[in-house]
Amino acid sequence: MSADTPHNPAGITIAGVTHRYGTVTALDDVTLDLPAGTTIGLVGPDGVGKSTLLGLIAGVRRLQAGTLNVLGSDMGDRRAREAFLPRVAFMPQGLGRNLYPTLSVWENIDFFARLFGLDAQARDARIQRLLDATGLAPFPDRAAGHLSGGMKQKVSLCCALVHDPDLLILDEPTTGVDPLSRQQFWTLVDQLRKERPSMTVIVSTAYMDEAERFSWLVAMDGGRVLISDRTHSVLERTHTTSLEDAYISLLPDNKRQQASGFVIPPYTDPGGPPAIEAEHLTRRFGSFTAVSDVSFTISRGEIFGFLGSNGCGKSTTMKMLTGLLDVTSGTAKLFGEQITAGDMKTRMRIGYMSQAFSLYEELTVRQNLMLQARLYRMPAGSAAQAVEQSLDSFELRPYADVSPASLPLGIRQRLQLAAACINNPEILILDEPTSGVDPAARDMFWRHLIRLSREGHVTIFVSTHFMNEAARCDRISLMHRGHVLAVGTPAELVKKRGAPNLEAAFIAYLEDAEAATDAQTPPPKPATPTRAWWHGVSSTLATRLGRVGGSWLPRAWAFARREAVELLRDRLRLTFALLGPLILLVVAASSISFDVEGVGFTVSDHDRTTISRQLIDSFRGSAYFHERAPVADADTLDRAIRNGRVQLALDIPAGFARDMEAGRRPEVGVIIDGAVPFLAANVRAYVTGVLGGYASTLGQELPRGPATPITIEPRFSYNQEFRSIYAMTPGVIMLALILIPTMLTALGVVREKEVGSIVNLYASPASVGQYLMGKQAPYVALATISYFMLVAVAVIIMGVPLKGSLLALTVGGVLFVLSATGLGLLISTFVSSQVAAIFGTSIICLIPAVNFSGLLYPASTLTGISRIVGLGFPASWYQLISLGCFTKGLGISSFWPMYLALAAFGAVYMLAARLLLKKQEA
Repeated sequence: MSADTPHNPAGITIAGVTHRYGTVTALDDVTLDLPAGTTIGLVGPDGVGKSTLLGLIAGVRRLQAGTLNVLGSDMGDRRAREAFLPRVAFMPQGLGRNLYPTLSVWENIDFFARLFGLDAQARDARIQRLLDATGLAPFPDRAAGHLSGGMKQKVSLCCALVHDPDLLILDEPTTGVDPLSRQQFWTLVDQLRKERPSMTVIVSTAYMDEAERFSWLVAMDGGRVLISDRTHSVLERTHTTSLEDAYISLLPDNKRQQASGFVIPPYTDPGGPPAIEAEHLTRRFGSFTAVSDVSFTISRGEIFGFLGSNGCGKSTTMKMLTGLLDVTSGTAKLFGEQITAGDMKTRMRIGYMSQAFSLYEELTVRQNLMLQARLYRMPAGSAAQAVEQSLDSFELRPYADVSPASLPLGIRQRLQLAAACINNPEILILDEPTSGVDPAARDMFWRHLIRLSREGHVTIFVSTHFMNEAARCDRISLMHRGHVLAVGTPAELVKKRGAPNLEAAFIAYLEDAEAATDAQTPPPKPATPTRAWWHGVSSTLATRLGRVGGSWLPRAWAFARREAVELLRDRLRLTFALLGPLILLVVAASSISFDVEGVGFTVSDHDRTTISRQLIDSFRGSAYFHERAPVADADTLDRAIRNGRVQLALDIPAGFARDMEAGRRPEVGVIIDGAVPFLAANVRAYVTGVLGGYASTLGQELPRGPATPITIEPRFSYNQEFRSIYAMTPGVIMLALILIPTMLTALGVVREKEVGSIVNLYASPASVGQYLMGKQAPYVALATISYFMLVAVAVIIMGVPLKGSLLALTVGGVLFVLSATGLGLLISTFVSSQVAAIFGTSIICLIPAVNFSGLLYPASTLTGISRIVGLGFPASWYQLISLGCFTKGLGISSFWPMYLALAAFGAVYMLAARLLLKKQEA
């Protein structure tokens, strides 16, 4: 990879490029000429704009100022950039960040091949060739989420190279990857580049020894270019023998002093019991053994390095030592005492920094440190002092009031280290604390760690993939596949292997371990990927879509296919999507009832005559009322109503029969529980009816009372039985279809923003419209299935008759589903987190659907702003269709205005989502 290529200024030309994020300047008037057909290394501290520059070159970021021409394409021109995208492959920073965890190795690469327009035959041939070249051929069906870091990066590289690009951009591809996997990764890149010598490769890296591989070197600091030249020329110009020394010599004076060499005082054992003891430590997860029979001892104040391949069990061992994980077998001791999960007393003496960022992105840097100090039960004054000291010690003061979400990776790691040290721990356990951090910042870390060890006698247990860091440890342990391979000082291990340096020794240990494993276990054979039953149908459909819509429909289908596979494998989401609406229907339609059935009533009869008993019998004979024990006085009657024992009480006064026979109008006290207004109103109506019937009958029987001349017999249209379930069920179906499909779809785009896979859209030839349509399609299909299940349950199980046209109801249901999922995508495009998407969707859907869409009372009775909200939301239009089909027996001809309104909602929502979702990041 170090072979020189003649300088070609027409390769990548950057002139006066400036890029800002708010008030932060990431690139400051950058001007560069980079050659084509060669390898280019990009080095510099975190936060100086390396990723921003690579994003601009790849076309995934919007050019703000200046000009940028990449391989003859003007990246400031939208059409030129879109035409260039099929020629570029972009692999973003982070282990497997552009992969989909639930998709298999084959499926991930196949998705990228579809995005770039490869036909079925070309896809299969290219994928198999890449799997063979990377050693992934035995694992085509393994889910990406179950791969080690090194394997994830290999799959990511295969995804990037599947369309045979002219420009390959790798943003710190080996950060967090063990040395053996790094060696294999770069060997693979060298092999692939030999096959395509004209391919230009641009790589940013935190490893200076990797940068020496590249023909051309660009060093950056503070958003500016320090030097851009052939690698050997950089060494000559800086009068150094290594790129790390060359880079340090190019830094400004203040940063150069930070990165200047330092001497580590020799370790002296202070005596006493060991700080950490692990004896035959084993941890199993089901049938998988993550750590097997690990033993080591660490003295107080010692810096102990923990090295190993990705997924070898380092993090699991560290979590057992901190009490975060139970030990399956063996013992773990801290300060001579056995530790158990939940041992808070011992944990208060430990500082722990996890590999993944574990602080709160909603809080500022200062607030995170203060929270950490308070969690360690530091008094308010001491906590504030410790926070201020940490801001200075770890150079975080410029970011004190900034959210960690907006900080570069290296500064986020620096914040985590500061948080781990906030309580002045006796043991500091650091899980790859400097992963992704630049050399100057790493040196600053180690100065702090050495001071803690030598002056404060703090025991430091640190895992790392940087060999120069491992060489600074007093002793190191090498681990592979859950087993410890060797323990000793770095010099002892290098000497034992007869290797030139620690990295070579480490790789030799790992290769021997792999060879021993291979000798015991037959090597895995290349496997043919398992094809689901629908694979053939999917390929045939993609081919036909290509014939109809050129490249547009197949790319949309690629997104739809991938989303569908992810959805089918996420059992929780799938269960929620199918069973959630049914549960909502059954519970809501059955429980929300205004029917008057079995209403408890009591009587206080002060007259006790035949006529008063006839009045009571008229209530007893009604199916709507159920008599409770009578009461003797007004106070007891009031208590019965108040405690909910009855909902209705009759207070018949003395002389009731006498007044009735005399032709006077006696008064009867009727007390109704009004806590539930709708139910109280219905009870009042039924009481009025019973009393009216009683008066009519009595009027005919009494000799002095005239018969009632008119008999009133009300009749209800459509719902003659006047049952709430007939009225509520159509509305609850509407509510289920607007709420759950919208919530599921609202997670689609924002989830990809959070995990970073949205970059696959930015770096591909696919359009935003193809992406959104592909995202929407699986949820439309799933919601349509849910619709049919809702109707079936309503009719068959709940006994609600469908009096109208099923076809009319289904047309409305599909259009309603399209508008609901379109609304979900629209919400997902402008929120910044999945939590916000869920809460926002719930509020946006529930309030109009329940209050302004005709669920509880007709939408036609609404006035003013309420009516405007109802008409401006699709739920009210579908409610008319649902209620009309179920209870009024209407057909398609009655619903054309509703159909048109729902279609318009769906189109407007998708158009708005298309306008809000940009193809490039800011």
